[in-house]
Amino acid sequence: MWLCTLLPVLFGCLSGSAFSAPRSWLLPRQRPHFDRPGDVIVGGSFSIFYLSIGNLSDFTAPPSELVASGVSNWGYRVAQSFVFAIEEINRSAHLLPNVTLGFSIRNSGDTVHGALHETMSFLTRQQEPIPNYTCQHGSPQAALVGDTRSSLSVSMARLLGLYKFPQVSYGSSLPILSDKIQFPSFMRTLSSDFTSCRAVPQLIIHFQWSWVIILAHDDDFGQQASSLATQELSTAGVCIEYTLHVPSHESLGKIEEIVQMMQKSTARVVLVFLSNSNFQPILYGLLDVAVSGQVWVSKDTLHMGLALNIPGISRVLHSTFGLLHHSSRAIGFPEFLAHLRPSQTPEDMFIKKFWEFTFDCTWPHQGSTMTEGVQLCSGNESLKNQQYALPEVSKIDVAYTAVYSIAHALQDMITHGHQHGKVTDSQDFQPWQLLPALRKVHFKTPDGIKIMFDANGDLVTKFDIFQWQKTPEGIFHSVPVGMIDPQISSGNKMMVHLKEDVQVRCLTAVISLVPSSVCSESCLPGFSQVPRLGVPHCCFDCSPCPEGQFADQRDMKSCLLCPKEQYSSDMRDHCLPRTEIFLAFEEPLGFMLALVALFLSGLAVLVLGVFLKHRDSPVVRANNRSLSYLLLLSLCLCALCALLFLGRPSVLTCLLRQTTFAVVFTVAVSSVLAKTLTVVLAFRVTRPGDRIRVCLSPGASTSVVLIASFMQVILCGVWLATSPPFPDRDMVSEPQHIVIQCQEGSGTIFFCVLGYLGFMAVGTFSVAFLARGLPDVFNETKFLTFSMLLFCSVWIAFLPLYHSARGKSTVAVEIFSILASTAGLLGGIFIPKCYIILLKPGRNTAAWLRQGHQAHQERQSEMLQRRCVPRSTPQIFMT
Repeated sequence: MWLCTLLPVLFGCLSGSAFSAPRSWLLPRQRPHFDRPGDVIVGGSFSIFYLSIGNLSDFTAPPSELVASGVSNWGYRVAQSFVFAIEEINRSAHLLPNVTLGFSIRNSGDTVHGALHETMSFLTRQQEPIPNYTCQHGSPQAALVGDTRSSLSVSMARLLGLYKFPQVSYGSSLPILSDKIQFPSFMRTLSSDFTSCRAVPQLIIHFQWSWVIILAHDDDFGQQASSLATQELSTAGVCIEYTLHVPSHESLGKIEEIVQMMQKSTARVVLVFLSNSNFQPILYGLLDVAVSGQVWVSKDTLHMGLALNIPGISRVLHSTFGLLHHSSRAIGFPEFLAHLRPSQTPEDMFIKKFWEFTFDCTWPHQGSTMTEGVQLCSGNESLKNQQYALPEVSKIDVAYTAVYSIAHALQDMITHGHQHGKVTDSQDFQPWQLLPALRKVHFKTPDGIKIMFDANGDLVTKFDIFQWQKTPEGIFHSVPVGMIDPQISSGNKMMVHLKEDVQVRCLTAVISLVPSSVCSESCLPGFSQVPRLGVPHCCFDCSPCPEGQFADQRDMKSCLLCPKEQYSSDMRDHCLPRTEIFLAFEEPLGFMLALVALFLSGLAVLVLGVFLKHRDSPVVRANNRSLSYLLLLSLCLCALCALLFLGRPSVLTCLLRQTTFAVVFTVAVSSVLAKTLTVVLAFRVTRPGDRIRVCLSPGASTSVVLIASFMQVILCGVWLATSPPFPDRDMVSEPQHIVIQCQEGSGTIFFCVLGYLGFMAVGTFSVAFLARGLPDVFNETKFLTFSMLLFCSVWIAFLPLYHSARGKSTVAVEIFSILASTAGLLGGIFIPKCYIILLKPGRNTAAWLRQGHQAHQERQSEMLQRRCVPRSTPQIFMT
C-alpha cells in the first residue's frame, strides 16, 4: 500500500467514512477512461466530454449526477496526440529502449470537481478514491499530463503538489502556476501569461505604434495582462487611450458602452486579451456602428481565427495579428488520425461518442429498431477529411511535447541512477524521484525543437507571429510572418524578427495605418514635443526650437543646445559654425567712423594752426590762449582715441581704449571748466590788487586742469593695476557670430571713471550755464554753455543706447558718442572764433575791442541808473 503525506487543510476535516461512502450521487459509477498497460504508466487528463450538473445544490438534498453535455472535438484529438507520442516512444530504439510506456487517459469534463476526481482516482487506482490509499498494485506511475484550462490545472496542481507528483500541463498559462512554493511539482510545455503578455506589446513597439486601446477580460487574468502590457508599452513610450474591461457575463449595457468608446476612439490599434466568447459580442457590436480600419493584436491566435468566420467581420478586423508558442510538431500525427478506427482500440471508452459527434451518425444497438433518416456509424469513416478548424493554429498535438519531456526525464533518471547506484530498475521508483530530472530535462524533439524548462517550470520558448490574410476567395487563413524571442532582448525590448519574404508584404498592408494610430502628428526636425496637460504623454504639441537650440530628429522630447562655437540654422534642424566679428576698419561703418575721426582730428589741428598763426590777435588772446591750445590738443586726441575702438581687440588696445578716452576727455572738460571759471572770476574783480585777481593768472587755470586730470589718472591707474580690461569673446549678443570685444574687467572702477568724467561734465555745464548772461565782447560764456550742452546731451543719450545695443553695435555707439561730443566742443567753442579770425578780421582788432568796451560801459551806466546791476566794472584779461 502506498501511503503519502496528508494535507490537513484539504482533508483533515473530512472523515474516512465520507470518502468510502457511495459516491454515485456525485459522479456516474462507471466513468469512461482509456487505459493501456506498460512498465511505467503516464496519466493524462483531458476535457473530452463536457460534463454539467442539472441544478445547484441547496444542501437539502443530494445534487444530481454529472451528465455528458457534449464532446470536445479538440480535446479528443489532443488526447490522441498523447497516445501517438507514447506509441512513437515505445517504437524508438534510442529513447527508453527497455521500457514500455503505458497510459491512463481520464476525462476531466472541463470541470474542477471532475478534474480533481479523476486525478485522485488515478493516484489511488480506484473508481471511488480514498485519499492516501491505494488498494491495487501495478506498474509505477511516473507523471500526469494535463489539463487544458488553468482553473483545472490549479486545482490538480495543489493536490499533486502534496505528493510531489509530477504534473506537465499543455494548456495552462496562468502566471501563478510558476510559483514553485505553491505548486512544487507543476511543469508546463508553454510559457506563462506573464511572458506572452510581455511579448504581445513587442509587436506594437516593433511597428512603432504609439496610440493603442487595450481590451481585457474583467477578471484576475485580464487585470494582470492589461497591467503588464501597459507597463511594457509605457516603458517604450507607447500611450494607452483606453483600457476597457469586458465583463464575464454578457451585459448589453457594458458592451454598448465599450463599443461607443471604441467608436469615438482615435487609436487604430487594439490589443486584445479576451477569450472567443467574450470577444465575439464586441465584434457584433462594432459591426452595427461605423468602426473600421483597426489593427488587432492578440496573444491568442485561435480565437482570432474563429472570430474571422463571422460574416462581414473583415470590415472590422482589417488586419489581425496573433502570437502562438513555437512548439514541436508531431510528424505523422495527421496520418495517425486518418487511420484511427474504433475497432482498433476497443479499450478506448471515448471513441464511439467522439465518432458519433464527428460523423453525425449513431452506432447500432442490439434489439433496437432502425429509425428512418438516421445515419449509422460503420466504424470505417476516416478523419482524413474531418480536419479540425484552423489547423495552422489549433495545435491539436500539444500533448506530444509533454509526453516526450516525461520520457526523457525517465531516461535521465534511470541513466543517472545506474551511474550512482541509486535506481537500478525502472519499475522500482517513486514519482517524486522523477521530479528533479524533469526540471533539468534538455532535449530535441524529432522535428528538431529544443525543449527545456526554466527555474519556474515554464517552457523556454519563442513565439510565432501570425497574420490573418484574406484570399481572393474571401477566406481568411493564418500566415506565419515572423518570430519573437523573449530570450534575446535588449533591456526590456525583446527581439522581433520578420521573415524576409513576407516583411515587405506584411508591412505594406499594415504600416499604412500607422500615421493614424497616433494621438498627435509626428514633430518634424526643428521642433520638439510639448506635452499637453491632463492627457497621456503621446498627446503633445510641436514647438519650434528657440534660438541656439536644434532638433535633428523627429519627435524629440526637447531641443538640444548647440555648442558654444555654433548656432542653430533657420530650420533649427542642425548647427552651423559661428564666425568671429568685430568693428573692423574694412567694413563700411568702421571706415566711415575712421574717416570722421581723422577729419575731426585734422580739423582740431587746423584750428590750432589758425590760433597759433593769429596768437597775438584779441580773439585768440581773449580768455587764456594757453587753455585754448590745450583744449584743441585734447580734442585732437579725443578724435584719435576713437580709432582704438576699431579693429580686432588686443591686450594693448583693450588697456588703452577706455583709459585714454577717460583721461583725454577729462583734460578737455577740465579745460572748458577752467575757461568758464576764468570768465566768471573776471567779473568779480572790483578793484586793483583784489585777491581774486590771483585766480585769474594762467598758472591758476593750468592748476585746475592738472588737478582734475590727475584725479582721473589715479583712478585709471588703480583700474589697470587691479582688474584691467582684456579681450573677450561674446557668445550671447549675436546668435550667429562670436563678437570679439574688450571686457572691462572691474565694473565698479569702470563706472567710477565714467562717473568722475560725468561729474566733471555736469559741473562744467552748471558753471557755464550760470555764467551765460555775463557780458563779453566775444560771447565766450554763451559758446561754452552751448558746447557743454551738446556734450552732456550726447552722453546722456549714449547711456540707454549703449545698454540696448548688442555686439559690435555697442562699440559703434561709443565711437559715435566720442566723435559727436568732440565735434560739439570743437564746433561750439572754436568755430565762431575761426569765423571772426578768418572771415571777420575787422572785429579782431584793438579798435573794435575798445568800441566794444565803450558800448559795454554805456549799457552798464544805464543799468546802474536803473539799479539793476552791481557797481563793479569788469575787466577783460588778455593773456
